[in-house]
Amino acid sequence: MASFAGLVPSHGTAKTTDPSCTKRFDSTGRPREREKYDNMADLYAVINTLQCLEKAYIKDCVTPKEYTAACSKLLVQYKSAFKQIQSDEFSSVEAFMKKFRLDCPAAMERIREDRPITIKDDKGNTSKCIADIVSLFITIIDKLRLEIKSMDELHPDLRELSETMNRLSLIPADFEGKAKVDEWLQTMSSMAASDELNESQVRQLIFDLESSYNAFNRVLHNST
Repeated sequence: MASFAGLVPSHGTAKTTDPSCTKRFDSTGRPREREKYDNMADLYAVINTLQCLEKAYIKDCVTPKEYTAACSKLLVQYKSAFKQIQSDEFSSVEAFMKKFRLDCPAAMERIREDRPITIKDDKGNTSKCIADIVSLFITIIDKLRLEIKSMDELHPDLRELSETMNRLSLIPADFEGKAKVDEWLQTMSSMAASDELNESQVRQLIFDLESSYNAFNRVLHNST
């Protein structure tokens, strides 16, 4: 089966190379306007990519685990991208899609359900654990890149990440990513709620989380 990993970017939202999209989002040259169009292009690309992923999964071009990880990441990116353009003009994603004639029914279904199709609406589902882990990795890394670095903002997500990884039987007991997350939890346990990580710590934590996320994806790939 072909891998779908290349379709989903490692950081931030997807970028589109669709010429028609570029034309629709042509900038006026003013800084604020340029940012507005860039944000719309980001959302357009995420929705298109999600549509492509759904089609790839239906055609058996990706494994369920690859699909779940990629879809979970795209849904996180969608939420972030939509917040950037939400306004009176675009009060809903449907309004955005209508404005730019985006025909992506499969992507719209994923957005409405807010979960990959592989995740059943029940407790204890393995795929749900995988999706939650992907979402937590992305959320924490995004917070750090946005310079959110106080203990009380990061510790809850890190703790949830650790607990969710411990619940997933696919992850081996000696998985390095769990050890790294637990080390950071120990570091933060000695901090006050308002204490912040310094620049060096932020850089190291991002590196550790990215390494752990990549290792987690390898575990998923090897388990298929």
